[in-house]
Amino acid sequence: MLIWALIVRADLRVKRGEWVPLALLGIIFSVQLAFMNVGLNLTTAGNGGVLTITFPIWVAILAHFQIAGDRLTRRKLAGVVIAYGGIAALLAQSFQLDINRLLGDAFMLASAFLLAERQVYNAKASQAIHPAKLLLAQAIVGTATFLAASAIFESDPYVWTTRLGLAMFYQGIVIAGFGFIANLWLIQRYFPSQVAVISLTQPLFAVVAAWLILGEPLTPMLWIGAVFVMIGAALVQRWPLTSIPRFRARPAHQVAGD
Repeated sequence: MLIWALIVRADLRVKRGEWVPLALLGIIFSVQLAFMNVGLNLTTAGNGGVLTITFPIWVAILAHFQIAGDRLTRRKLAGVVIAYGGIAALLAQSFQLDINRLLGDAFMLASAFLLAERQVYNAKASQAIHPAKLLLAQAIVGTATFLAASAIFESDPYVWTTRLGLAMFYQGIVIAGFGFIANLWLIQRYFPSQVAVISLTQPLFAVVAAWLILGEPLTPMLWIGAVFVMIGAALVQRWPLTSIPRFRARPAHQVAGD
């Protein structure tokens, strides 16, 4: 992120009125990741992947109230209802198997909701604050939060290995680096509910990867939930991609107060 900020010559000085929105974004980011980590520790990778993709549904609902012109139409509402059917299928399966798994699913749903709010908040804030500041605020607040949480709650020793290094490289460079930058570039130019369509294949990848790598069973309810969520998420998107109406530059405190 720092390299990208230097390449685009971003002014990283935090101006008056930017502290509050940057801090709020960092807090949302930290809580969202915390919920995701706890949820994945309790539920399966397949369930987690399917439930994470519900974030486009939450984006459509939140954007209706927070983004001018990104309205919740009848088709989007139908998509929300269908997607909720898929969520209900997964929760019903988890309830029958294990109460801890059901709790993990609930954490994953909460994480998806916060991810959606972060997407919408980024779209609004990027009209007044440079994207590099938005990304670095999330990285800085998130790092500080998780280091503190680790010192308080974790006592198990850890060892630096090649596998750990490769995992951190993938998470840092590919996911938190390129992925976040590309996503923020898109939501600056298109409605958040449109950008979310890119993630529609995630349930299938998650289910298959969990089966191949972790040996998780491919249950009928898992497939039903994945298909319903994908159909619902697809319906809440708008095609073709149209550029987001450019907001007039506003002070950061006005963005935070919306």
